[in-house]
Amino acid sequence: MEPVVKGKNYLGINSLGRIGKLMVWNQLVNRNFDGVVVNLGREVGKKPEDMICALESDTTYGRLEHFLYGHTGKKITFKLVDAENFVFDIDGMYVKILTKERNPKNIPWAKEGVQIVVDCTGQFLDPTTDVDSGRGSLRGHLMGGAKKVVASAPFKIKDSSKKMPDDSLMMVYGINHMNFDPLKHHVVSAASCTTTGLAHMIKPLLENSATSKILTASMSTVHAATNTQSVLDTIPSMGTSDLRKTRSVLNNIILSTTGAAKALDSIIPEIQEIGFMADSVRIPTSTVSLITLNLTFYSEIDAKGNPTINRNVINNIYKDAAAGAQRDMVVFSERQNVSSDLIGYKAAAVIEGHETHTRTGFIKLPVESLAKYGVQANSEINIPVTHLKVFGWYDNEYGSYVNFLTKLVCHVNASLR
Repeated sequence: MEPVVKGKNYLGINSLGRIGKLMVWNQLVNRNFDGVVVNLGREVGKKPEDMICALESDTTYGRLEHFLYGHTGKKITFKLVDAENFVFDIDGMYVKILTKERNPKNIPWAKEGVQIVVDCTGQFLDPTTDVDSGRGSLRGHLMGGAKKVVASAPFKIKDSSKKMPDDSLMMVYGINHMNFDPLKHHVVSAASCTTTGLAHMIKPLLENSATSKILTASMSTVHAATNTQSVLDTIPSMGTSDLRKTRSVLNNIILSTTGAAKALDSIIPEIQEIGFMADSVRIPTSTVSLITLNLTFYSEIDAKGNPTINRNVINNIYKDAAAGAQRDMVVFSERQNVSSDLIGYKAAAVIEGHETHTRTGFIKLPVESLAKYGVQANSEINIPVTHLKVFGWYDNEYGSYVNFLTKLVCHVNASLR
């Protein structure tokens, strides 16, 4: 295998954490690019072959050969092509590891044949940060020669007085990715795993006239552990605000926060009119999380006095979405699933139809209350309101997030041709 070949299009990946590593695996499955160039920014182990050990197996998803070929007995080929420059041939795919630079602006992406970089560090999330600031910035990748950069986490603008730059956009594939303007947008965020699942759960409800009149909205995600948590109890660093993340991830259910609701405002702007509460409960599993979505609607009552929003209506909305506009993005399941059933499952969200619940009640407004607002009435008014609880599974690592991140990257890449 030759080093970088002129005219080839390689995908750049900054960091080999959970998402970065699985992006490499995803390319071994899909081959959307001619190869990958991964910036690690440091040496690995004692010899170049030690990198193969890090890439060929995974505690959550198993050995790479089983991930690609099941238990057919087919083997994967790993070849060290250039030990000095950390170039590998993995099952016929070009993989190069860069070990010299940590600051995005110093990574020679153009020299390596990379046009699009996926930054998976989680460290460079403020699109307003200048390329010469501190340890670097997300847009530093552009200085390094990349044409587009995609962050694998939501944007976080630290200075509240600053607005989103015109060249930046947060997207979820299948929701608002068509808003991408290749002539305008160069710094992109693929939001988060939870935002991806949540956006696909709420989209079909907003697009249905029966369920579009949302009064209140909230969600909780029962979320698998991440590397931001401690394996064993640790002492908080200075400035730590969430002390619970310093407690052992192996032994606790931990209440936490999530930026999914705030990110959703950017992905689906009409949510801003509703307001959204969100929280996270971290549990000791390695992947697959569960969104509990709670919504309250103004509900109509039919001629027989029954609410027009009920369990069957909601499940049919999701069935229609799964068979139509959100095919291969939302899956409606009538099985009784547990989390391990969804490891690696390629869907933004899997609706657990068996557990969909609705309850309709009435808000009673007395005559005297109405008079305060200048409303004339002879008797109290009963307003029907329906509460909905619906559950959605999502593999927060490979199955949901990495697959939809890849779809977004490919959409951006198509604009460069």
